[in-house]
Parts: sequence; C-alpha cells; structure tokens
Amino acid sequence: MTKDYVAVLDACVIVPAGLRDTLLRLAETPRLYLPKWSDEILAEVRRTLIGKLRKTESQADHLIEELRNAFPEACLKACKELENALINNHKDRHVLATAIRSSAQTIVTFNLRHFPPEALQSYDVQAVHPDEFLVHQFHLDEAVVVRKFAEQAEAIGRTIEQQLNAFHQSKDLPLFTQTLADALRVKIG
Repeated sequence: MTKDYVAVLDACVIVPAGLRDTLLRLAETPRLYLPKWSDEILAEVRRTLIGKLRKTESQADHLIEELRNAFPEACLKACKELENALINNHKDRHVLATAIRSSAQTIVTFNLRHFPPEALQSYDVQAVHPDEFLVHQFHLDEAVVVRKFAEQAEAIGRTIEQQLNAFHQSKDLPLFTQTLADALRVKIG
C-alpha cells in the first residue's frame, strides 16, 4: 500500500466509534491511505446509528457532517448506473460501485461474504476485513500507526495499554491488537 492507496470504508466499519477513529486517523496527515465512501454508505451509517445504536437524529447527523467536513474529498455521489451490472450481494452493490467509481483497490468491511472474489476480480478490487487492513497499515508505517493509536488513546483519557485492551476485549481486531501489543511489548488479555 502507498499513501495514494484508495480504500472504500463500508458502513459497518464506520459505525463503531473506536474502529472509525483508528481508520480515519490513519487517513489524516501524514496519511497512509485515501478513504472513500458514498452518500448511500453515509445514509446506511446514519440509519444504523439511529436504528440499532439508539443515537438521536441530531447525534447521527452531527457525525455525518463531521465526516464530510474532515474528508470532503472522500464522499462520492450515488453510483446507481454501475450497480445493475454487479453480481455481489444486492445490499452491498452500492459499496462495490463506489469502489469502482473511485478506483479503489480495497473495500474495508466486516461483510466479506457480500463481496466474493468472483464478483470483484474484473474490477481489480478486493474486500478486506478491517483487522487485516489495519495490520497492513501497521506494516506500511509502524511509527505512524503507533503514534496515531497513542493519540487516539490519549484523546479519550486512556493509556495505550488500556486502549489496546479495550480493542482486544471487543474481539473484532485480534491480529491488529496483537501486532501492536507485540511491537510495544505490552501484555493484553
């Protein structure tokens, strides 16, 4: 991966606050990749925040506005014209269409089954679990990842050890948390 590496962030990786913060910090200067999403992905984020996480409309709208302001180049308009030709899961065709339109190399998602390799190969894009994506980011620039993760922990009043343990307890990013723990010689669990 290079600093011009384009990755579409699926709604399922934008919704969880800790993961979102980690992913987006790595896209800030000095950036390790360029994030992309669509209006439809952000609408899905909003629906999930309100419907499943019981956030207020105001809270959800505030987050969407902050994402748009922080990364104005990340958001693409709907790509409906591309969706009809796609063969991945119909609920996530808009995500693949966003990847095609933005010339993304990767879709970062927990929903790997919605993006089978045969649906992606002709578009030269791959679907990657956020755990794997973050480990790749770590190997791209260990110092930047460690610094930004430490800044994230400090911003919410935690030590890096506490933040690693919180991530470890969620069980969503086991390789990433173990990779960071090993590099920092921190025991987790």
